[in-house]
Amino acid sequence: MSAADTTTAKVPPARQSPPPGPAAGTPGKPGKKSNGGAGIPWLLLAPCLIVLLLVLGYPLVRLVTLSFQKFGQPQLWGFQEAESAGLDNFTKILGDTEFWAVVLRTVLFAAGAVVVTMVLGMLIALLLQRVSGWVKALINIVLVASWGMPIIVATAIFKWLFDADYGVLNWLLSKLPGVDMIGHNWFASGPQGLAVIMLLVVWGAVPFVVITLSAGLTQVPKELEEAARLDGAGAWGVFRFVTLPVLKPIIVMLTTLSVIWDMGVFPQVYVMRNGHPEPEFQLLTTYSFDRAFVVNDYGTGSAIALVTVVLLLGVVAVYMRQMLKIGDVE
Repeated sequence: MSAADTTTAKVPPARQSPPPGPAAGTPGKPGKKSNGGAGIPWLLLAPCLIVLLLVLGYPLVRLVTLSFQKFGQPQLWGFQEAESAGLDNFTKILGDTEFWAVVLRTVLFAAGAVVVTMVLGMLIALLLQRVSGWVKALINIVLVASWGMPIIVATAIFKWLFDADYGVLNWLLSKLPGVDMIGHNWFASGPQGLAVIMLLVVWGAVPFVVITLSAGLTQVPKELEEAARLDGAGAWGVFRFVTLPVLKPIIVMLTTLSVIWDMGVFPQVYVMRNGHPEPEFQLLTTYSFDRAFVVNDYGTGSAIALVTVVLLLGVVAVYMRQMLKIGDVE
């Protein structure tokens, strides 16, 4: 045996790689992705979409149609055919100073109700994090009970609380030294009456905000709060730089929903004023109702309702923009 034979090592043969399998996709068709699952979400959403089209589609189309027509009682009973009015209904309401006063009143009412609801709801949600378990459970039961109370019942209770002759609030305020509120009519002026109605709206909206924010507060990392306190941050600093950024998506959602709900307030005003809201109590919803069903000018009432829908769509657009910004940051 030579030296070359003793120093040369035998190299094992290279292991052959297995043949490539078919690409992910449809079995038996390599290289093609399956799109069969793309239609499953739409199939699951189909019943909901059908119901929405049936419940909201026709009324919305009918609303748009009526807003461009001259439609009154003769047309309603079939004595005359509906006539096309073009943009006359919109020109009439946009040139009416009373309409713009109602728009301003509605915006101020909704803004005040939303601010009070969000601030009060946040304070109660933060306080619930610092009470014992049974107190928290009791408060949640009370919140759910008040949230589930029918609007008509809640409105009747508030009418009794603020009644001029038998109201509990006037009686309690009169117990204060130097205060005489017996016989005081809270609905003698528009601002006072709308403030009472705003309290009613806030009372019904706060439970939902508190429950939602309480659920969001459970997702705030405790270690971040402890780190902020170690860095010298106080209660306000922890809330501003730790809690608030975590809750921002929930706050944006709740604020948007509150704006939509509070701009659409109708039964509270209608029932509180016994079915005949005075001019200083008119909001967009009641104003549209009066134009359509009291004055019997359904075209003008539909035009006012359509303007209200456009305003609410603007709120929804702002909400979607904010949510997209939050998604980009995350």
